[in-house]
Amino acid sequence: MQFLIAGGIALLAAMLMVGLWVTSQIREAVIRNSAGTTALYVDSVIAPLLPDMRKNEALSDSVKRALDETLDQGALGKKLVSFNLWDRGGKILYSKDPRLIGQVFEPSANLLRAFGGDVFAEFDRLDDNERQQKGTTSRLLEIYNPVREPWSGDVVAVSEFYEVADDFQKTLNAALWSSWLVVGGATAAALAMLSGIVLRGSRTIHRQRLALEAKIAELQELLSQNSKLRHRVQRASRRATAINERYLRRIGADLHDGPAQLVALAALRVDSLHLVDPAAPSKDRKAEIADIHHTLDEAMREIRAICNGLVLPQIETAAVGDILRLAVTEHQRRTASSVSLTLPARLPELGTSEKISIYRLAQEGLNNAWRHANGKDQAVNASMTGGKLQIEVSDGGPGFDPASSEGLGLAGLRERIESIGGRFEASSSSKGTRLTVTLSIEEQQ
Repeated sequence: MQFLIAGGIALLAAMLMVGLWVTSQIREAVIRNSAGTTALYVDSVIAPLLPDMRKNEALSDSVKRALDETLDQGALGKKLVSFNLWDRGGKILYSKDPRLIGQVFEPSANLLRAFGGDVFAEFDRLDDNERQQKGTTSRLLEIYNPVREPWSGDVVAVSEFYEVADDFQKTLNAALWSSWLVVGGATAAALAMLSGIVLRGSRTIHRQRLALEAKIAELQELLSQNSKLRHRVQRASRRATAINERYLRRIGADLHDGPAQLVALAALRVDSLHLVDPAAPSKDRKAEIADIHHTLDEAMREIRAICNGLVLPQIETAAVGDILRLAVTEHQRRTASSVSLTLPARLPELGTSEKISIYRLAQEGLNNAWRHANGKDQAVNASMTGGKLQIEVSDGGPGFDPASSEGLGLAGLRERIESIGGRFEASSSSKGTRLTVTLSIEEQQ
């Protein structure tokens, strides 16, 4: 729209300038050609009738009558309104109006120009008074034509005549209209062509702007997601650091409360009287040594149990189903309890981080079921729903309040699952506890 307005105004102004210049050139050319044609005709008719203008300052009566007869006859006579023959001094040597013959006037600029050898013409420059003096209301063509001496070519007189130019006006109007139509058509074609180019460019820019806005919106969305993920990772990192510290404290507490106490007990019993006193009966000494061995063996078993909970089996190359079977088998071997395992016909292939998270879920969930539910109704179920892998670990114990008593193990599981983009849910009631993990397979692959 801006181009149509600004370009239209600019092209219209250019059209007017070009049109006015072209029409002025056409007008001058038509007037000049018409004047030249008429002057040539007058020269061919009038010049032979004139005497030697260098020797005769006035025309004889016979010459005047010949001029009268000639100017009143033929096509020229019908169009000729006025005719004057001037000398250099501004004297009228002959005129169709006898009253003007012999009068002297101040030479006009057009008359002086004609005495300089130029054929000069003006079209319709007369006012109403001049038209009344000429006795006509038609448009007139005023022509100043130099009369030359045949043998020398010098200008000896100037013929001034006014010709009715109605036909000339029609021809001129037709030429002007044609020129304006050509200029206007060319301008309209140029405006249409440029408008088409600008319109196509505008549409291209509009499409590109929409595409750019969509890309910017997408980029802003990605930046927002990245910002959220960054904050999420930062929070997860801080929580992971805190949880790792709590894990270390838990391991220290487990070592202190379990194996360390047993080792300390064994150390105390080494100093018992049954071993130190030489007079102690051999039977009592053997019994004391057996108790110390038993205590140390119990400490070793607890240390191995703690180590087994910390060390992962080789699960990088194992399938998801095999990982769940391994976790269930280890738990059943360690606790001598039974676990129900339900697997679908096909499970997706996951990365190492996802496999570790699944193994830790099954391990922690089953350990909690053994500790808090005495292994009642322990179950592990895996299923595929809508492109999502869902794994549940449940029991039939008395339950707990997840909102207020989520322990270190559950908090670690939640952080672990959320760090890989999954969702962790813990629900508990008087009928039992259920831990659920949901992983989006499309995001993992």
